[in-house]
Amino acid sequence: MTATSREVVERILRAGREQDTETFVRLFAPDGYVEWPYRPAGIPGRVEGRDQIRTFLTAQANGLVKFDEYRDTVIHETTDPQVVIVEYEAHGTVIPTGAPLHQTIIAVLRIKEGLVVSYRDYLNPLVLAETLESARSQGF
Repeated sequence: MTATSREVVERILRAGREQDTETFVRLFAPDGYVEWPYRPAGIPGRVEGRDQIRTFLTAQANGLVKFDEYRDTVIHETTDPQVVIVEYEAHGTVIPTGAPLHQTIIAVLRIKEGLVVSYRDYLNPLVLAETLESARSQGF
């Protein structure tokens, strides 16, 4: 039985928070993509395909940010059963500095046949830009 769109979103959020790259990637269609419409310099606008997603996430896993928990998660199912919108507060740590990080995220996912075909991540680019700048200014 194919998972519902909501179940897929719950699994992808858990895999992302736990930095479980393989589970995260397996939840994507072979040609699925992650997209960041708003992002600071140095972050790609789109990563497409399982191999590229895996490569990107592996490079990021021990890099800049480790999210410890997601709070106030709200999953909105839409009139289109393939589209789910999720809102959450991501709390974590800036790895190079140990500073706390709080990020507000809204994501729009399209799921087809139990796999993510698109994941548009509308994170707050100002928080990430400030984090990157702080790490650079501290020599990281």
